[in-house]
Amino acid sequence: MKIAVLAPVAWRTPPRHYGPWEQMASNLTEGLSKAGIEVTLFATGDSMTSGKLDAVIDEGYEENRDQDAKVVECLHISNLMDQAGDFDLIHNHYDFLPLTYAGLIKTPMITTIHGFSSEKIIPVYQKYNDRSYYVSISDSDRHPSLKYLKTVYNGIDTSAFVFNEHPDDYLLFFGRIHPDKGTAEAIQIAIQSGRKLLIAGIIQDQDYFNTRIAPFLSADIEFMGAAGPEQRNDLLRGASALLHPISFEEPFGLSVAEAMLCGTPVIAYRRGSMPELIKHGKTGFLVKEVEEAAAAVAQLDSIERAGCREWAMSRFSQERMVKDYISLYHQILSVTS
Repeated sequence: MKIAVLAPVAWRTPPRHYGPWEQMASNLTEGLSKAGIEVTLFATGDSMTSGKLDAVIDEGYEENRDQDAKVVECLHISNLMDQAGDFDLIHNHYDFLPLTYAGLIKTPMITTIHGFSSEKIIPVYQKYNDRSYYVSISDSDRHPSLKYLKTVYNGIDTSAFVFNEHPDDYLLFFGRIHPDKGTAEAIQIAIQSGRKLLIAGIIQDQDYFNTRIAPFLSADIEFMGAAGPEQRNDLLRGASALLHPISFEEPFGLSVAEAMLCGTPVIAYRRGSMPELIKHGKTGFLVKEVEEAAAAVAQLDSIERAGCREWAMSRFSQERMVKDYISLYHQILSVTS
């Protein structure tokens, strides 16, 4: 079985800092390679993989802004599609654009839908409902008009996250600095609970940072900037809890699963996939507002950190994700060959 994995090209695969779709494309590729499957990763030229790398774009368009994103996308996607006949199956992690080739190639394509940027892109998915295969990353993120093979939760390299039974006395916000992610709410939760807060992530909305975040920065509210893999592990495992007060229906939430792998419970707003990721009262708390979240901070001692890791290991490991996808590959090939 020869598999082509199509990664996005906004960032390197795997990403240096931010890039959840690229991270999942990498985790899948490495897992498939470890399982003995011949896999080619289509990504940026500076990407890293134990499989074969095929690239026509040197670096991501978010890392080199001199590039035109649409041009880069066309060159990257068409590079794979020109070679489609060399593969038994294409695994698309690049949203809806590659679907436009589905009627022009014979190779079956499975698409992991990492979320919907808006309702405006749904017609493309609807058009290829019967000519492609869709996988959701949570049950909550399924669109009622689309047909899905299965929900496969994002799988994480569990060895990259070290369990810590005895955390430090700080709360952590880890994610994009953007209103959707609730950075400002995390600050208010920390203030109301009287706890130190560390904030780590890339600034996606500079005005939001300047007006809602920067005025509160102090010795107790500290902005760390973007965190790479090693620092991410240290921050997550050292935290008493991860604060995740999202204001949108988040499809998954990698940092939530990563925190629990370190034994760190998560306090999150009950939206999107959070009820699927978090066992309320066991691996964290699902809340509706700042005041309820602050009250949950006082209950953190009731959470067994070992239970957080066990839960995350059982549901969100790279091995489980790869096993699920290999099963789907065989299912698809059994009806298309």
